[in-house]
Amino acid sequence: MKSWRINVILFLLTCLTTLSSGALLAGYNIFENPLLIRKGFSFSLALLGILACHEFGHYFYAKKHGVNASLPYFIPIPPPLTLIGTFGAFIKIKDQIPNRTALLQIGASGPIAGFIVAIPVLIYGLMNSSIVNLEEVDTSFYLGESILFKLLTWIIYPELNPEMDLMLHPVAFAGWIGLLVTTINLLPMGQLDGGHIAYAILGIKHKILAKITFIILLILGIFISTNWLVWSGIILLLMRNIHHPPILHFEESLARNDVLIGVFSLIILILCFIPIPFKFNG
Repeated sequence: MKSWRINVILFLLTCLTTLSSGALLAGYNIFENPLLIRKGFSFSLALLGILACHEFGHYFYAKKHGVNASLPYFIPIPPPLTLIGTFGAFIKIKDQIPNRTALLQIGASGPIAGFIVAIPVLIYGLMNSSIVNLEEVDTSFYLGESILFKLLTWIIYPELNPEMDLMLHPVAFAGWIGLLVTTINLLPMGQLDGGHIAYAILGIKHKILAKITFIILLILGIFISTNWLVWSGIILLLMRNIHHPPILHFEESLARNDVLIGVFSLIILILCFIPIPFKFNG
């Protein structure tokens, strides 16, 4: 089977699983009435839009630099195995990256594109969310807040006080996931997008930053949120190394604008970082 056909099949399956998740998140029982799956359209469109823009950001910049890359592969996971219906998406880089400029631009283009799309998605979702009194709802599951999420919530709902909370619209949840995905991808480790950026800017010194980042994740996982222990373990399992492999021509220097792209990526990481992504009470 041709590669692009596999991409299409995986995408269609992911549409189905995210539609199912979106309908369930909106409170519809699709197991009793499968036709209610259509109620998950807004969540599915928002989430897949963010993921697609992220991956096509990588894809287009790979093509720009003459690097052979696959179209995005989406990973469908049906509920209840996941809350959101997918484990994300990825592209396969089939050539060795030629130089630092290509590495940085290919690495940074994905999270920047996803971040740009996630912001209006999150704003729309927040504007359609509902304020609830904590005493009136049985809340055993909380989503953590990043600096950006807190700022947007404060702008849209200045009247919100500690006795209130937001019941997120599914589109707002998709935007929140977009910020979390951006955070994880921008961690400066291995072949994550942040690892590409760190290696392009720092060279062999990126190993120090990668080790520090991994230690910070372990500390966060032990003392703040076990979420980070799980993700650091998954990252290490998938990459098998927190360091970045070499590229063909590292001696070629970066332009000032490329360094600024790296700084902008760091700012995005800080704005999107969620110390406690998920919290269960009771």
